[in-house]
Order: sequence, then C-alpha cells, then structure tokens
Amino acid sequence: MKHAVLMAILLLTCNARGHGQVAAGSSPIEASASRTQSTVEYTLPPDKLEQSKALYDLRGQLMVVEWSCSLAVLLALLFFGIAARYRDWAESISRHSFIQALIAVPLFLLTLNLLALPLDAYRHQIGLLYGLSVQGWSSWIGDFAKGEILTLALGVPLLWMFVIVIRKSPTRWWLYSWLIATPTLIFIVFLAPVVIDPLFDKFGPLDAGHPQLVDAIEKVVQRGGLSIPRDRMYEMKAGEKVTTLNAYVTGFGASKRVVVWDTTMQKMTTAETLFVFGHEMGHYVLNHIVHGLILGSLGLLLALYLSYRISGWLLPRFQQRWHLRELGDWAALPMLFLIFGVLNFVADPISNSIGREVEHQADVYGLEVTHGINPDSKEAAAHAFQMLGEVGLSYPYPSRLAVIWFYDHPPISDRVRFAHEYDPWAKGEKPRYVK
Repeated sequence: MKHAVLMAILLLTCNARGHGQVAAGSSPIEASASRTQSTVEYTLPPDKLEQSKALYDLRGQLMVVEWSCSLAVLLALLFFGIAARYRDWAESISRHSFIQALIAVPLFLLTLNLLALPLDAYRHQIGLLYGLSVQGWSSWIGDFAKGEILTLALGVPLLWMFVIVIRKSPTRWWLYSWLIATPTLIFIVFLAPVVIDPLFDKFGPLDAGHPQLVDAIEKVVQRGGLSIPRDRMYEMKAGEKVTTLNAYVTGFGASKRVVVWDTTMQKMTTAETLFVFGHEMGHYVLNHIVHGLILGSLGLLLALYLSYRISGWLLPRFQQRWHLRELGDWAALPMLFLIFGVLNFVADPISNSIGREVEHQADVYGLEVTHGINPDSKEAAAHAFQMLGEVGLSYPYPSRLAVIWFYDHPPISDRVRFAHEYDPWAKGEKPRYVK
C-alpha cells in the first residue's frame, strides 16, 4: 500500500531493473566449466515446485485483497465523511493552506498506511516463512517508520501544491500539475540512489570487495564499446534482509549506477554474473531509464487529463454525499487517489507489457555482449535465470492472464528457453545490439 501511496503522490512510476549473480574469485572459464548439466528448461524439484505454486497462488490472492482493501479504505474515507472531518480539523486550526496541508495530508496518508499495515506485515511474514526474507521484525518496523517519514516529507509539499494548482486553475490543473510533477520526478529519480536508497540498504564500491570480478566485468564493458567507470559499480548488502538475487541499474546522469546484490555474488558463478552484468549494461546502454521517464511522463499527462474528466463527472453526483465543497478540497484527495488507483490498475497490462519488452531487450544485449567472453554464454544465461527462479521460488507455469496483468519481467521459463534459442551467429545473422 505504501508504494501505491508514493506512486499516487509522485503521480508516476518508473523502474528499469534487471537481475544479477556470481561466486567471487572464479574466472569465467572456471565458472562455466563448473556447470555440468545443460539448462534447457526452467524446472524445480518437487518440494520447491509445490512451494512456488503455493506462493504464486498466495501472492495472487494478496494482490486482489490489497487492491480491494485500498479502494475500500478510500471509499470509506469519503462515504463516512472521515476525509471531510480531517479537512474541518485542519481549517479550524489555521486559515493558511500550507498549515492545513501539514494537518490534513499526514492524517490522510497515515490512515491509508496504518490500515494497510496488517497486510504489509502479513506479506513480510510470508517472506520469512518461505525463506525469502531474513529481516527481523525490528528492522522491518524501522524500514516502515522510515518509509512513513519519507512519504510525509514528499507527500505534504507535493499534495499541497497539487491542491493549490486545482484551486487556481479548475480547468487546466491537469496540465499545470504535469508540468510541475515531471521535473520533480526526474529530480527524485536523480537523488534516489544517493539519498533515498541508502536509508534502507547498505552500499559499497564493488571494486573494494570484488576486484577480480570487476576486472572480468571490464572485459564485458570493453566488448560493448562502453565506458562504465569502476566507481559506478556498487555492491548492495541485500543478504542482511533477503535471500533472493538481483541486480539493477538506477539513477540518472551523474547518479546513474549499476548495483549488484551480495546474495547474487554468493550464489552464482562469475560467468553467470557476467551475463547478468551484461543485462544491466543493456539497460545502461539502451537508456531504458530515460526512455521510461519519457513514456511515464506521457502516461502521467494522460492519467491527469482522464482524472480531470472523471472527477468532473463524479463530483456533481457525490459532492453532497461525500461532504465535498470542490475538487480543490482537502477532503477530495481520497477521490483523486481512488481515480488514480483505478487508472493504474487498468493501465497495468500496458505498462507491464512495456516492462517485459525492456527486460527482453536487456536479455538480448546480455547474451550478445558476453558472447565470446563466456565459453558457453547461452548456458551461463540460462542457468542464471534458473538460479533466479529457484532461489526466488518463481512458479514455472503462470497463467497468461497473470503474466499480462502482473508481470513486468518475462516469465523465467520464457527467459531460459530464449537464452538457448538466441544464436544469430550460428545462423549467419547480425546481432541486434553488439556488433
């Protein structure tokens, strides 16, 4: 729920992330030779298959419950006049709009997040039960508290500006809000790796703890004709909280960096890690974060305009029932969040389809850039995906509807098959990205 709230505050989500892996100290040749069995299909042993199916079903049910509960809470704030009461309290204390925002907005956001806390805690408990998380409850509560502080620090000024814009321009607020939100989001994406991410996880230079891995990575960088400074490569101490594997590209401009989780380097070979780094390098080279910001900004503009039209239809019909005065009323925030939540749900198949294509492009780049460096680049990639799925208990047989609506990455089964099928060199074809 907290991520949904932050998404509504920022009015946009943008993420371009891949996956990672390695066993420090091995050479690419030694690591590749250590795999004795070809990974043609993504499979799980019977016990893990049973666990992955149970987890897949449980997550699907939780998504439905969480989305339904978030909508129910927003509707309850409106129907029972709770949001109007928050507004009245704020207005009784001060006539200044920003002081009112300091009262009404935290009450609204804390209500949403505290009511969602039991489901958030249950989701964490599931991670502990299935061995995906090792984070203690005190640490988890600390992260929750930091998240709340961050939500309020961002939410109060942004939603205050949002309401003021609506009041000043009732017919063009959607356009002016977009003009304010887009540079704000870019600034936050720029700052996130250096200001926000370190609040929740520990980071260090990859070169400091794994210089041999960085030496191997530089061969991949040279193969792609790119220059990624060693100080743009980071290790994240994910093992203090999770057992799963990951790597990702984040940041923008001077803050752009490649991050590899320590769990990835503990459980995967160097050859597999080089593929994963190649995948992340693909995000880096193909400017997926920039493209995501552009597409997200256009999507935001459409969402704001549709919100303007929908709110114009809703307000006259429910204004009295919900105790609202106008759209620029503090008590109207739940209605706007409700509209954004529905629009986001409807748009999920489109945004996830774009996400799967972006990740597929990065998979292609990873295969191409490690070709000729890893003795068996296809097997290294396939087994990397196998490890990702096995450690993360990814279900091998998701329904097509689940993939369309909820998967922003291609299913692991598809990625393993593609890793073995993609071979333009054997067919006399030109590689797509790395010549």
